Amino acid sequence: MKTILVIDDDKELCELLVEFLQPEGFRVETVNEPHGGLRQALSGEYCLVVLDVMLPGMTGFELLRNLRISSQVPVLMLTARGEDIDRIIGLEMGADDYLPKPFNPRELVARIQAIWRRVQPEEKQQLENTSRIELDDIVLDFGSRSVKQNNNTIKVTAVEFSLLYELLRKAGQVLTREELTQRVLNRKLEIFDRSIDVHVSSLRKKLGHNIDNRERIKTIRSVGYLYTQAHQDL
Repeated sequence: MKTILVIDDDKELCELLVEFLQPEGFRVETVNEPHGGLRQALSGEYCLVVLDVMLPGMTGFELLRNLRISSQVPVLMLTARGEDIDRIIGLEMGADDYLPKPFNPRELVARIQAIWRRVQPEEKQQLENTSRIELDDIVLDFGSRSVKQNNNTIKVTAVEFSLLYELLRKAGQVLTREELTQRVLNRKLEIFDRSIDVHVSSLRKKLGHNIDNRERIKTIRSVGYLYTQAHQDL
């Protein structure tokens, strides 16, 4: 059974999440304090972590920073409604997605299901019929869910892996933010949603902004992004 770890000091909310997620086929374990939550998240026993930003003794950001040192387990962060900066910081630190509080539990289930579908390499391979992409100095391999640059392994989150895949397989073509949000995050683009932008920024930092004297991932203003190709007229 797919096991989710919920780290939140709101015990009533934790009970509610258990109630909604178990019928969807998830086993749910909850921790109400961050230090024990971090230890469990690092155990490798969970397919996803739901993490609240506001925790006593250690913020969700600090926990995520420590988690990302050695684990790429998908993380969905719960943020205060209206706190856009919290969402951006969480994404920049390696969160896969976020959901502002208060939220409809059914929306949380939908977000979790979307993340779960995204990290299934076998299912994705069958749909796309592409297991390996090599372009420029990058090799993306679906079988191992790995990204290598000049034979060096680049640590990427599940979202970054899916985003890079979409950009590489459509290299030279413009992908709209709406398309990327739907294909990478498995949801519709929301008003003022900067998730894809932050994930693109993270990829640029990890892979380098330029390749062979050209911009690697180019922003197409008010439209989206494209992974450029050599000799492409931009």
